[in-house]
Amino acid sequence: MRPPIYLDYHATTPVDPRVLEAMLPFFSEQFGNAASRTHVFGWRAAEAVDAARAQVAALIGARSPEEIVFTSGATESDNLAIKGVVQACRDKGNHVITVTTEHRAVLDACKRLEQDGVSVTCLPVDPHGMVSPDAVRAAITDRTVLVSVMAANNEVGTLAPLAEIGRITRERRVLLHTDAAQAAGRIPLDVEALGVDLLSFTAHKLCGPKGIGALYVRRGVRVSPQMDGGGHESGLRSGTLNVPGVVGFGKACEICRQEMAEETARVRRLRDRLHAAITESLEKVFLNGHPTERLAGNLNLSFAGTAAEAVMATMKDVAVSSASACTTAAVEPSHVLRAMGVKRLLAHSSIRFGLGRFTTEENVDYAARRVIEVVREVRAMPSMEQLALIAARDRC
Repeated sequence: MRPPIYLDYHATTPVDPRVLEAMLPFFSEQFGNAASRTHVFGWRAAEAVDAARAQVAALIGARSPEEIVFTSGATESDNLAIKGVVQACRDKGNHVITVTTEHRAVLDACKRLEQDGVSVTCLPVDPHGMVSPDAVRAAITDRTVLVSVMAANNEVGTLAPLAEIGRITRERRVLLHTDAAQAAGRIPLDVEALGVDLLSFTAHKLCGPKGIGALYVRRGVRVSPQMDGGGHESGLRSGTLNVPGVVGFGKACEICRQEMAEETARVRRLRDRLHAAITESLEKVFLNGHPTERLAGNLNLSFAGTAAEAVMATMKDVAVSSASACTTAAVEPSHVLRAMGVKRLLAHSSIRFGLGRFTTEENVDYAARRVIEVVREVRAMPSMEQLALIAARDRC
């Protein structure tokens, strides 16, 4: 084991060697355009895309591979789902419901719709980051066309009660979208059982390549395309398909489907080992997110008496991320933590640890030792010295 140690699996993941192996032929000898219908190069590319589409569909329980629309990633999928449904359902209404702790890809898409006269309701969460199904029910009106609730929060890992929300949206005949970028491949997802109509996810969060994602669109759901020019992907997303990326996405989904149960249990043990080691040696460490209903690889901790950015500036040999979007103590901290009611100073002291497929016990034990050492060091610093550390890191 050689530092730096990577514990930021919520940001991105390393490509699994099996995924890379599946992709490589499509950069060279199998380089055809999947839309080329007149020769063997295009046919082979199209066959590979069809196979990958089936693998992606199987991961989330889609009834048909044709319900999978390939995109550049979850951000594009979120925009296609939210804007596309609102535009397609103008005859029914112009009201969207979402949650204050959503990813910016959802919140910013909703803000753009508000500029166009769409009504948006952002529901609050409890101190664990959980939205209430009853709040969803109460917010639905006769003009509501879409509810968008993320499956697993990207900062604190809290899992949403999607099945309950899905029953409500079905009863009220409102479409349900979920951003499953963090959930897909990490927890079992079945769009049929959950009552989900649209689901966004991406390959690079599940040990696949960057630049390829997908939107599940239940058959019969109307979505207006956001990109024109060729009518690819059943007319919902024009543009030449990234065949190597699609193949890699498919292989990554297949691996997750086969290994998820065992991998989840292993990663949860490592997360709990890390949590125990830190809290046994440090006082005033607080868990953010739901204590049980959260992703197995997520550990979001607030270290009172520190600035998270100062800890990370000192601890360069362990790759983690701050739950705070700030660069100095004067900037607003994480909107997720603030929505959960976490006090400002604790929000600024929060660090997100993300464990995944290639995390080992040695990685966890090393990280725990370094966190303990560095937090003690930073707590001993005056606040101005912590700010100087942050500023120095920003200049690098």
